[in-house]
Amino acid sequence: MGLGHWIGGALGFVVAPGPLGVIAGAVLGGLVENLFSDKGNEAATRYYDEKAGNPHAYSQQEQRNDFLFSLLVLASYMIQADGRIMHSEMEFVRRFLRSNFGESAVIEGEEILHNLFRLRKKTVDAQGRMAYERLISDSCRQMGAAMSYEQRLQLLALLAEIAKADGRIDAAEAGALREMAVAMGLTAAEAESMLYMGGDSLEDAYKVLETDPDASDEEVRKAYRRLALKHHPDRVAALGEDVRKAAERKFQELGEAKEKIYKARGMK
Repeated sequence: MGLGHWIGGALGFVVAPGPLGVIAGAVLGGLVENLFSDKGNEAATRYYDEKAGNPHAYSQQEQRNDFLFSLLVLASYMIQADGRIMHSEMEFVRRFLRSNFGESAVIEGEEILHNLFRLRKKTVDAQGRMAYERLISDSCRQMGAAMSYEQRLQLLALLAEIAKADGRIDAAEAGALREMAVAMGLTAAEAESMLYMGGDSLEDAYKVLETDPDASDEEVRKAYRRLALKHHPDRVAALGEDVRKAAERKFQELGEAKEKIYKARGMK
């Protein structure tokens, strides 16, 4: 399935009234017909039915497609956070699109990303940098209201991978990740944990577990159990096998951080 078919086929809360709808209308062009017509109104109804507690308001396909479009929007912001568009960061997104939709989708995905880059420039030139940052923050809040906790956590994990794609953690990118996390209803500590997963040092391992060297052994155990529960790959199975595999890698890195701390403390 091509990305264009995906965009036009089954979007849910993205086409409900809100900042993501504004972004979609600006960057997708003819890929979404009648964005705020009957389809948009129907999507808005499904969104508000969901908020009212209807468990069948969204199909798995809509959840997955909303997740992937949200990833593109926030990826475009993360890629430009340090003022540069790095090949390694673009390549991470290309690989993700390729694994989801095949080679033909990469071209369409890049076109959407470049449209997002142009939207940022147009907004900054006309209204200033803060205006675009508010648009992204408002979009994050819309995601936070519509996505499950586990979906937001996995979205944050993928954004952290973009930040690390060039082999270093830039201060501006780390700051952008923390800001997006908080706007989505997550925490700055969860953003830090994502950034340091896969790190080599004991200090990195403590950051992954969202604890510190002064914590007791029991506090470390509790921190690991809490994180293992919320990072379990089964919690994002509805988003597709590729997203689940990404979650499995994070779950493994969490276990590696735990083992590093346990070994340093002589814990079993």
